Amino acid sequence: MLQGGKYIKVEPGVELFVQDVGNGDPILFIPGWTFTTEVFHKQVEHFQKTNRVIAIDPRSHGRSSITMHGNDYATHGSDLAKVIEVLDLKDVILIGWSFGCLTMWEYIRQHGTKKLKSLVFIDLSAKPLSTNHEQDWVEGPLDEIAAVYTHYLRDSERQREFVAAYAAEVMVQRELEEHELNWIIEQSLKTPHYIAANLFASGMFSDYREEAKLASESVPTLTVIAEHWADKAKRFVERHAPKSAVKVLGGHMMFWEHDEKFNRIIEQFIND
Repeated sequence: MLQGGKYIKVEPGVELFVQDVGNGDPILFIPGWTFTTEVFHKQVEHFQKTNRVIAIDPRSHGRSSITMHGNDYATHGSDLAKVIEVLDLKDVILIGWSFGCLTMWEYIRQHGTKKLKSLVFIDLSAKPLSTNHEQDWVEGPLDEIAAVYTHYLRDSERQREFVAAYAAEVMVQRELEEHELNWIIEQSLKTPHYIAANLFASGMFSDYREEAKLASESVPTLTVIAEHWADKAKRFVERHAPKSAVKVLGGHMMFWEHDEKFNRIIEQFIND
C-alpha cells in the first residue's frame, strides 16, 4: 500500500482508496479517466513537505471498490463530498486532471465552493463534445469519439490499444520507454473495459460551463492547458471561466513529464 494509504466508505459496500500524507493546508488530487493516485506520485512527494496532500482513487479505479453502479461523474462528485466530510477538510485546494475536472465541477454543482480555497483544472474542457470541433475546445471530432466508445472500449485488449496510442500521441511529448508505457497502460486497465466505457460516455456528454464560470468567480482558479490545443483552450477558458488564470505546459500528462515546472506553477498559484 502507498504511504499514508487508507480506505473511506462512501456508501455501503463501496470504499475509496485515499493517500493522505503530510501536514498543513490540504491539497486534494483527483486523477483522470481510469487512472489512479499513482499518477501524482511526483506531486505527492513534492508537496507533502509543506502541505497535507490527499490523492484519491475514484470508485472503480485503482485500489477502490469496483462497482456496477455509480460509474458517472454525478456520483463521483458526491463521493468527493464524502471524502471531504470524513477527512474534515476545510479550505481545501482541489486539483483535478482530465476527467477529474468533471468530478470537481460536479462537486461544485452539488455543494458550492464554501469548503474550497482554490481550484486547479488540468487540461479538460467543461464541455468535452461539440458539433463544431474546429472552433470549440473539445476532445475530438464526434466520429472519433464515437469510435473510441463503439470499438476501443469493447474489450480489455482494445482498451489497452487505445490507451497506448493516446499515451504516445497526446499524453506525453517525448518517446516513452517501454516500462513507462506499460505503467500507464496498467493504470488504466485496473478499471474494467465495460466500466471504462460507461465513464467515457458520462464524461463526454457532460456540460459544466455554468460551474466553470461559477468556480472562476467564487475562488482563485487556475487552468493548466497542454500545448497542442492551447489557442482553442485559452479562448474557451476566457469565454466560460473568465477569471481563471491560465498556464500552458507540455502534453496532457504534463504534471508527470514536466513535474518540476508544473510544481513551480502550482506553488506560485498557491502562494499568490
